[in-house]
Amino acid sequence: MLSISSLASKGPLFCRTTVGSSTLKTLSAPIQHGRSLVGGIVSKNNLHSAAGNFSDPRHDKTVHVTNSRGVNIIHDPLLSKGTAFTIDERERLSIRGLVPPRCQGIDKQILRIKRNLSYCESPLAKFIFLSALQDRNETLFYKLLIDNIEELSTVIYTPTVGLASQKSHSIYRRSRGMYFSSQDRGNMSAMVYNWPHDDIDVIVVTDGSRVLGLGDLGANGMQIPIGKLSLYVAGGGIRPRSVLPVVLDVGTNNKELLNDPLYLGMDHPRLEGDAYYAFIDEWVKAITSRWPNTLIQFEDFKHPHAYNILNKYRNKITCFNDDIQSTSAITLAGILASLKARGKSQKDLSKERIICVGAGSAGVGVCEGIIDCMISQGRVKTREEAYQSIYMLDQDGLLGNHALAIKDPSHVVQTSKRAHDLDERQLCYVKKDLPDRMNLEDLVEAIKPTVILGLTGIKGVFTEKAIRTMAKYEEKPVVFPLSNPDSHAECTAEEAFNWTEGRAIFASGSPFKNVVLKNGKIGHTNQCNNSYSFPVNKDSLLFYQGLGLGITVSRASSVTSSMFLETAKVIANMATDEQLKKGILFPSVSELRSVSLKVATRICEVAYEEGVATAKLKEGEMLNEVVKNSMYYPEYVPLVHHTHY
Repeated sequence: MLSISSLASKGPLFCRTTVGSSTLKTLSAPIQHGRSLVGGIVSKNNLHSAAGNFSDPRHDKTVHVTNSRGVNIIHDPLLSKGTAFTIDERERLSIRGLVPPRCQGIDKQILRIKRNLSYCESPLAKFIFLSALQDRNETLFYKLLIDNIEELSTVIYTPTVGLASQKSHSIYRRSRGMYFSSQDRGNMSAMVYNWPHDDIDVIVVTDGSRVLGLGDLGANGMQIPIGKLSLYVAGGGIRPRSVLPVVLDVGTNNKELLNDPLYLGMDHPRLEGDAYYAFIDEWVKAITSRWPNTLIQFEDFKHPHAYNILNKYRNKITCFNDDIQSTSAITLAGILASLKARGKSQKDLSKERIICVGAGSAGVGVCEGIIDCMISQGRVKTREEAYQSIYMLDQDGLLGNHALAIKDPSHVVQTSKRAHDLDERQLCYVKKDLPDRMNLEDLVEAIKPTVILGLTGIKGVFTEKAIRTMAKYEEKPVVFPLSNPDSHAECTAEEAFNWTEGRAIFASGSPFKNVVLKNGKIGHTNQCNNSYSFPVNKDSLLFYQGLGLGITVSRASSVTSSMFLETAKVIANMATDEQLKKGILFPSVSELRSVSLKVATRICEVAYEEGVATAKLKEGEMLNEVVKNSMYYPEYVPLVHHTHY
């Protein structure tokens, strides 16, 4: 286990950051012997790493000093305590008489919020209610979310966030995050300084071009970064003031939005080609000029932009693409766990016969992660050999041999050519021994798959015949319809269990309820999308949260392929034998933050092993303790006013 040395400090530490129009300063007790700092040198006013200045989240938990007072305190979501301000705080912050006289702590506030939340009649109404809470009191919002993550995660993220994104322009109440639009070209480097916080650890950014399975939603895609970052804070312990949701508004091709008078985004078709990539490049340079060490998570970019952006910047800045890389890793974790559930060794991955329906950025990304794992296990000699285990279909059918298709046209869609030419990544999956555009049902009969993955965004792609045929040859067929939201899933949980006589190992992109089988037993569902893991089964949350926490603590200069592979291995081994027998692949939601801690600790280890960590380590303190103590937990701390801060 990596460790950090003890480091004594004689004086208090101060970390300065701005909040709204005010400045917030964190006053911490001196570092005690045996409790040293990630990031090396400690001075009176600054914390340093090899990469530059940053504030240590472990010193954010004692006293906040602010130059704000009066109604500005009450209306600042990072500072407000609502009814929980003490009498002394009300006096020194000049808010006495501005809040109800009776002081009620966070437990009473949670009771009030839950009572009002119960009056909301629809998931969208709950989403709007919780968004309003987040806008006025983030501490209370995150306390509520952490304590009720199983129930509320489906409200603030999938599936509710899909509907909220579609209606974002209609339910808009208050701005959150930053919008960079086509009319801002040439001004982005100045714009970044409009954001009030100096320390940003994680940015989630989208261009709204492929939101979940809903397609182009333009500027309405902002709800996705907001939801993802809320889960970063709740599950990964990233500080609320250190996250930034961003939408890149390059226009939209969604005619319904363009014709809606309430739509808030740019009312022109999307930028494409050189203009689009120049826009992205200006934004990346602007962001990294102010926050050079921030982690950038690219989210819901359409194919091929998603791959092109990732390939251009992955070795230049600290970034990853959620749909390509973390969806891949959590899916890999699910498949590895399913091997254990089927009584096989995880090293037998290369012996699996995997069908992937969907050849876009997500589909190819998922399969590339599986290929990486096969290579790392040493059971295949070449990447080309590993590709033979995966059969990929696009909207036309199997990526196969066109010459064979001509000889046997009964297997193919009767078109002269594909709707789209295959790119170099898709060409790797072309099967020379099977006809091109072979349909799913015929392919299942031909190869007898053990695993089927769906990443199409099209409801019902997994037909009853295909799944029943699969179950005829496989005792425990692994069925993963991964498209979001649930209305776009390739099949439902009930269908999968009914068609396999309850024998399926099931995981989906959006949550499905467990299914009561005909024999009275329970068909357990797992959620497997790009966030990692919390059941109902919402099993992808902890992936990107743990990744983000580990990169933040280690101050990694890049996000490496090994980080995703190692994270998948950690997650795949967390379910107990008893859970695996029931078809449960991932830990329960009650372990949300503990799983994130384990993932983050392993990410830190990988960062140091590969030489990309810039936070300096010395002998002494255990790394997992450093990660644990860096995690944000929502609690009210004393507020002190000082004019000069």
